Amino acid sequence: MKLVVVESPAKAKTINKYLGKDYKVLASYGHIRDLPSKNGSVDPDNDFEMVWEADAKSAKRISDIANALKDADTLILATDPDREGEAISWHLIEALKKRRALKKDMAVERVVFNAITKSAVTQAMEQPRKLDEELVDAYLARRALDYLVGFNLSPVLWRKLPGSRSAGRVQSVALRIVCDRENEIEMFRPQEYWNIAAELRAPDGSHFEARLHSLDGETLKKFTLGNKGDADRALEIVKVGGYTVSAVEAKPVKRNPPPPFITSTLQQEASRKLGFSAKRTMQAAQKLYEEGRITYMRTDGVNMAEEAYAAARAMIQSNYGARYLPENTRRYSSKAKNAQEAHEAVRPTDFNLRPEDYHGDGDLKKLYTLVWRRAVASQMEAAVFERTTIDLTSKDKRAGLRATGQVVVFDGYIKLYTEGHDAGDDDDDAEGRLPKMAEGQHADLLKADANQSFTQPPPRYTEASLVKRLEELGIGRPSTYASTLSTLEDRGYVRIEGKALIPEDKGRLVTAFLENFFSRYVEYDFTAGLEEKLDVISDGKLDWKEFLREFWKQFAADIDGTKELRVSAVLDALNEALGAYVFPRQDADGNPIENPRQCPLCKEGELSMKLGKFGAFVGCSRHPECKYTRQFSSDGGESAAISPDGNELGVHPETGETIFLKSGRFGPYVEMANGEKPKRASLGKQDNAAELTLERAVELLSLPREVGRHPEDGEMILANFGRFGPYVQHGKTYANLKDPRDVFTIGLNHAVALIADKKARGAARGGATALKSLGDHPEGGAIEVLEGRYGPYVKWGKVNATLPKDVTPDAVTLEQAIELVNAKGGSTKKKAPAKKAAAKKPAAKKAAPKKKAPAKKASEE
Repeated sequence: MKLVVVESPAKAKTINKYLGKDYKVLASYGHIRDLPSKNGSVDPDNDFEMVWEADAKSAKRISDIANALKDADTLILATDPDREGEAISWHLIEALKKRRALKKDMAVERVVFNAITKSAVTQAMEQPRKLDEELVDAYLARRALDYLVGFNLSPVLWRKLPGSRSAGRVQSVALRIVCDRENEIEMFRPQEYWNIAAELRAPDGSHFEARLHSLDGETLKKFTLGNKGDADRALEIVKVGGYTVSAVEAKPVKRNPPPPFITSTLQQEASRKLGFSAKRTMQAAQKLYEEGRITYMRTDGVNMAEEAYAAARAMIQSNYGARYLPENTRRYSSKAKNAQEAHEAVRPTDFNLRPEDYHGDGDLKKLYTLVWRRAVASQMEAAVFERTTIDLTSKDKRAGLRATGQVVVFDGYIKLYTEGHDAGDDDDDAEGRLPKMAEGQHADLLKADANQSFTQPPPRYTEASLVKRLEELGIGRPSTYASTLSTLEDRGYVRIEGKALIPEDKGRLVTAFLENFFSRYVEYDFTAGLEEKLDVISDGKLDWKEFLREFWKQFAADIDGTKELRVSAVLDALNEALGAYVFPRQDADGNPIENPRQCPLCKEGELSMKLGKFGAFVGCSRHPECKYTRQFSSDGGESAAISPDGNELGVHPETGETIFLKSGRFGPYVEMANGEKPKRASLGKQDNAAELTLERAVELLSLPREVGRHPEDGEMILANFGRFGPYVQHGKTYANLKDPRDVFTIGLNHAVALIADKKARGAARGGATALKSLGDHPEGGAIEVLEGRYGPYVKWGKVNATLPKDVTPDAVTLEQAIELVNAKGGSTKKKAPAKKAAAKKPAAKKAAPKKKAPAKKASEE
């Protein structure tokens, strides 16, 4: 018997169908060992020795694999075809060796396949290889590097910058990119410019638009017309009229299709077109891969297998005709820095399975459609446009107008797929058709207008554009981008509004600290250089421990250099680095602030940043005489006039209690004395403290608002503001509201509909719906039958057991359910005798103490 090990049970189930009775397929459920989050997991003083641990669940899976090996003559490691897959196979071999489960004469083979199809799997089984030691070395180097950075740098942040969470090799650089862009936006000063647009009529009677292109023989530049006076003078010259066509240029323009998806472009397009986060994209892609619908989704190769080219071309020929099929197969090369093109691009495994024929639900169908369309389009003929430029000259020769237009001559690949754009990208498709005109023809001026414009700041990064930027810089790997972005949000370093990534105060503080005291480790080139060396290790051209020794020598010295770093030095650096943000020289309306650091309360002290138990805040230099404080960020001092004791707004019309406006660490809030426990409510983002009225304060203090009782269970539905904005709540279900005003106005019917929609979407994402309760387990606790994403199952506490195919939810009995959950390892009764036996052998207990679950990780890539 041959034992095959893969990562996931879904993958195991699919592969099991393709292999015969001589094979047994088990799942490792991902990584089976990890570095515990404690000192000494990577020991630089002992040649970077690494200590690996398996938690209880992983230990059981290792045990299951070891037991299965007793009846096997061959171990086949069929984990994913990348660095992580190679690492899981290595970990498994090491863990089995430690248990002495690998017999001396047992064959150990490594097989890889890029798609979970019968042909790919059977072909891979016929071409086994040995474990790729160089790839394992690259994994070990990367894992050790991330541990050393995260586990040594994060404690420095905790000590020197209270409120910080963690730092990481890739995470901190990604955060710096977001913060740098925010700094650009804040430092940006809009510049005024004008343009002149004219509407003209061609000889055939059609209307078209042209813009002033030259004036008195000089070609206009963007800021030539810099104010209204310049624009008005130019407008008078344009209005002279009498325009004649001086030149016509029409030229064909070809646009070739983009290549099939790699990991990063899949994440970018799913964000632009579907609104998916990188994490959501990868979760859906993983399921499609395990179903055998698409090839492996962690790749930066842009080409496809020869049979895939043939299948795509056949699909184009039969469905779109010979005109849409180029003469030769289209092959691509990657433009990404550090690209490793060993694997295929992300593509459908069967091009004949059109999106409309795929019956996957929700995210899976949307993502499959995107992958299928992109892969097929990559082999289609180029789109052809005709770009036309018409130049016209006024009768006095002083004004020159230019009209540009673009029309599709042949749609080619865009019949099937059009690539998305990020904010700030040029959109070449925006131009329309122009009338047919010839040199010397006249055009009538119908009207002309001067239009004022201002330059715009660069757009904030979205997940899509940040992934694109990281890839351009060669920082991180496509397979890690999703987890990196999730970490930034989970740590509270960035927030997402719409699609824009906005750095939080905490994130800006961490970035400023690292740029001042660990600048080397957030430099783009240095981080990309580490990535290049990791790739060199995977090629077998650099010793991984030598690489770590070189890195650690400087890094350890930099860490040691902060031991004597005083908080005052940190504050001085942060005050300098973040001064323009914390103490802006303009208020929210753009009016200059003469002395942004002057204390608005005492008028004598100077404001500066302080560090408290919960992070940074702004305080007066005359503390404790002056008790003025405010939160770290400020829009120009809206809470400036709030005294430490609060500003009295008036009396509550119903309770008669006095309401005060106060300022705290998290910004302005209103407070009403209410017996021993005052009632408080934070101001919403749309509220201005300086203009807050008593009526608005009463409204805020009325929250949470009772909307009405839910018609199904009679439980009260509440409306309120939370961390992520306005919402309605029913039990444990929270549904977001689009408009903050809805908190005070939403009716019961609308609230019930929003909650029902949220519950439905939760179920579509894998949430379970309870069908019925069967009764109690003999050891206590109810057993329920639920409908999950992958079918009905029974649940007892934390134990879930899938119903057999021949048992329906209606027919399952309590006795059957108990058997199912006990078989899953739910019952503890069978284990009782083992406990007694163990009690008689205290020496054995000491020899094998139960390991604690790893603590929360400090190390993040």
